[in-house]
Amino acid sequence: MATTIKFKAESFRKLPDPYKDKNEGAPQMYTAICDVKDIPIELLEWMETNPRKQNLKGKVGKKIAASLVTGSNFHLLNRGILLSAANVTFNNYDNLVSVTFEDPECHGDVDGGHTLKVIIERQNELERGQLLMNVIFANLKDYYEMIKETLKDESYVGRINYMENDEGDIEITDLLAIMNMFNIDRYKGMDECPVNSYSSKRKCSDLYIEEYEKVASGDYNESDNPYYKMLPIVADFFKLYDKLESNIDSYYRKKVPQGKYGSTIGVTLAKEGKHFETYFYHNTTKYSTPKGFLYPILGAFRALLEEGADGRYRWKKDPYAVMDKIGPELVNSTILSSRQNGNNPNKTGKDHTLWPSLYMRVMMECVMPNA
Repeated sequence: MATTIKFKAESFRKLPDPYKDKNEGAPQMYTAICDVKDIPIELLEWMETNPRKQNLKGKVGKKIAASLVTGSNFHLLNRGILLSAANVTFNNYDNLVSVTFEDPECHGDVDGGHTLKVIIERQNELERGQLLMNVIFANLKDYYEMIKETLKDESYVGRINYMENDEGDIEITDLLAIMNMFNIDRYKGMDECPVNSYSSKRKCSDLYIEEYEKVASGDYNESDNPYYKMLPIVADFFKLYDKLESNIDSYYRKKVPQGKYGSTIGVTLAKEGKHFETYFYHNTTKYSTPKGFLYPILGAFRALLEEGADGRYRWKKDPYAVMDKIGPELVNSTILSSRQNGNNPNKTGKDHTLWPSLYMRVMMECVMPNA
């Protein structure tokens, strides 16, 4: 299955082939200079073509990391990343390179595996640092007060971490990611799905702060803030998450009676005499399910939302009844997608075809007489 990965380039040029007259149809070479922060993590999924095993704790990995972090000669000291692809295009308008991979045996990272992994690791460190700063900033500005007030009667409210040293086991960034899934002002319909809820907590945090600051600066009223609009039903989002997490195995078995949910790659079955607990309400469950399965399914329930006459979000149909009715289909579709993605829950959570297909199935329930 073809995969196209896009990223920005500061410079992009085609390298001339001195034997082009004799090599009709020969592979074309290009070179691109990119900011390391724009190197896409998705390239890690195309590493089979690289014959070397990357050990970032070895001498090579440490030297690359040191040259990346210190000084300004990384682009001179490092020979870069060599990719083999089925097709490459460059858009001069937005400076986006599009690289299409088709065959894992010959397409992907051919050379520069250490460099790629060091860059992605550094990106993750910067992402975590910026996310932490966002959380601290928003908390100091009281940007989370409306969430705290709305959830004050929920059993898990005391377990939410709003600051780095809080002792709870629920991160405010997870709440923001789930709330982002239901922002129907930003994500309108099937063509705009909140995949970033799974792929980037920082982006979800940025979006929440951005909306709050528009109100603080007077750009628009509080009633225009989508996060304010969703407050009357925001507790339902986390109850639905818990319901899905608690029942996902039974939903799967309803659709696939002979199937074993615990054998699905990414799912962990509790040891005998032990159990797992759901994230918000600590209900007991036999299985630990990856967020790469839970997020696309939960995000599909955005299809049940509408804005009422009072300007607040409301449900068009009972989401709990809809989940019980079509949950088996949604779970099975997600697991099939994971298998198509190489039994990779992380890749499944970022699957831009899965999110809209699940959304469409939930949307169909809105036009049916009974959920």
